[in-house]
Formats: sequence, C-alpha cells, structure tokens
Amino acid sequence: MRLSPKNPMGVVLLSVLVFEFILFGLAVPVMILISDVRPLTAGLCAGGAALLALVSAGLVRRPAGYPLGWLTQVVGLALGLLTPAMFVVGGLFLALWVITFVLGRRLDEQGRARAA
Repeated sequence: MRLSPKNPMGVVLLSVLVFEFILFGLAVPVMILISDVRPLTAGLCAGGAALLALVSAGLVRRPAGYPLGWLTQVVGLALGLLTPAMFVVGGLFLALWVITFVLGRRLDEQGRARAA
C-alpha cells in the first residue's frame, strides 16, 4: 500500500495532495455563496478536508501518509454531499491518485524485476 522511497510517482502523489489542499480551501466560499451551505459547516468540512490534505502531503513519505492520502480522496468525494460539483472534482482527484499510484506500483515492480 506504499511506494518505494525512490519512486518518482511519490512526488506526483504529493502534488495531487497539495492541489487538493488549495482546492478544498477554495471550496469554502463556493459552498457558502453558490450552494447556500452555512459558513460554519463549509469551514469545518472543507477546511477539515484541506487540513487533512496538507497533513497527508506532509506525511506522504512516511508509512501513515498513504492511508491518509486515500482518506483524503474519500473525504474529497464526500464534500459532494454539500456541493454537488465536488463529486466531479473529487472524482477527478481520485482518478489522478489511483492512476498515479498504479503507475508507481508498476515502476516498483519493474525495479524489483531488474534487480533480480
């Protein structure tokens, strides 16, 4: 459930989490102004998701980083319950995360095959 430390896809996964942090932060005013979500609810939900993405990005090179990254993807999709557009945006980030992770696993397997 983790990529090797030298895998270049780790940087891409980190980038996905950083962009999610930015996007979740920008989702707060969208939730308030367009979807009529209460400011406290929008701040707690999207702000909490942004904080989770930031913590996940900081820990992506440690064992806890990958499970937190997967949790961030689920939370990003769950924000769609407050703002339906987040189903699309969260789904796009989930797709990026899955594709990057799968490609990273393939790179790890190729590296192990070459070493053997």
